[in-house]
Amino acid sequence: MAHLLLFDVPGGNDFTVLQDAVSLGHQVTLYTSDLEQYRRQGKITLDCLALAREVVEIRPFDYAAFEARVLADHARLPFDAVLCLIDIRNIEASRIAQRLGLRFLNPETARLMRDKFSVRETLARHGVRQSAFALAENSDSLRQAVAEVGYPALVKPADGYASQNVAVLFCDADLAAYLATLAARPGPTDYGLGVFANNRFSVERYVQGNLIGCDVFVNDEGRHYLGINDKLMYPPPSFAIRGSCFPSDRYDRSVIQDYVDQILSAVNFDFGAAHVEMIMTADGPFLVEVNPRLVSAQIPYQMGYALGRSLYGELINLHLGHSMEELAATPPSWFSAIRWVIAHREGLLESLELPESPHEQVRRVVVFKAPGDMVKPPINNGDRIAYVIAVGETQVAAEQLAEQYVQDSVVSLFGMEECS
Repeated sequence: MAHLLLFDVPGGNDFTVLQDAVSLGHQVTLYTSDLEQYRRQGKITLDCLALAREVVEIRPFDYAAFEARVLADHARLPFDAVLCLIDIRNIEASRIAQRLGLRFLNPETARLMRDKFSVRETLARHGVRQSAFALAENSDSLRQAVAEVGYPALVKPADGYASQNVAVLFCDADLAAYLATLAARPGPTDYGLGVFANNRFSVERYVQGNLIGCDVFVNDEGRHYLGINDKLMYPPPSFAIRGSCFPSDRYDRSVIQDYVDQILSAVNFDFGAAHVEMIMTADGPFLVEVNPRLVSAQIPYQMGYALGRSLYGELINLHLGHSMEELAATPPSWFSAIRWVIAHREGLLESLELPESPHEQVRRVVVFKAPGDMVKPPINNGDRIAYVIAVGETQVAAEQLAEQYVQDSVVSLFGMEECS
């Protein structure tokens, strides 16, 4: 089978792509700039690492040293594909793929898409509809940018990911508080793996509506739309996602695909997986952001249950040059809904009681917090406690089953008890 080059896994602990690759008979060489981050996690992570043919550490990460090591490894056992599921290494992944002559997003687009403001500028030049936007690089320019786009304004790091340091400003008081938060930081945000924020901010007019995601595989055959993921957010000021359902039958797919086509054409997205998020309004879709990678976190599991296949397996096939026509032509078997268990108050988690006899269409339950952990109402996705994925023959049925599971779960904090 194939030999795959894999960069650090998402979140530093999501080894599903490695597990799925090995289960399909592939060999994987994992490159990291911080092997210790995995060793600290204990036996489960070490067992996952052991699945790799080899784990190579380049510390500190230097592209020239990385390329030299990859070329040496390639001479011993040629690589057949490059996989990168983390934003902060996408440029390097594109460069090494080009050096090896392997399929990947072109380097120019990879560089462009590491800066959300530059993407907005590119879309504007191509006439793609979007909300007003401006660039901020310091306190004064942030005030000016907010004045340009108007309230409510969404502020996000131009090179950020996972909703880090994102805020919605509704008034001058919100702006003052955000500026104070920025001033109190000792330095640029540490994204991990030796990568720090560049302190460029994309300031955008905040558009209210329904958040959806659209995942697309792109190769020489064209664009293969996997479906629409219908997302729910917790109320402001939270930026955490309450859940979602894939696929969704609540929207006009042709309108969404046409909008995504405009976006991908404008940025010259010529290969790979693209995850496009947008807000659906009465006037149509407005871009939130476009990511040059497969959707992350738990969503590949959710989509896999609906499609009846491993999404990571399909991603590997894409990079190996297999046709995607069958994937694009196969309708989902189920609607698949995910919902999260949260705490409604801040405190130390005492216990989490989950339903003893879940419905047979509950496909997956994962807990992220342990007794003794500090929990709080969700401001970002890292505050959530656990999730459930359930499937149904209709979108409503899947959503109701997942909602019921969450309602039947009980979060107990030391000194108090609450139903989630």
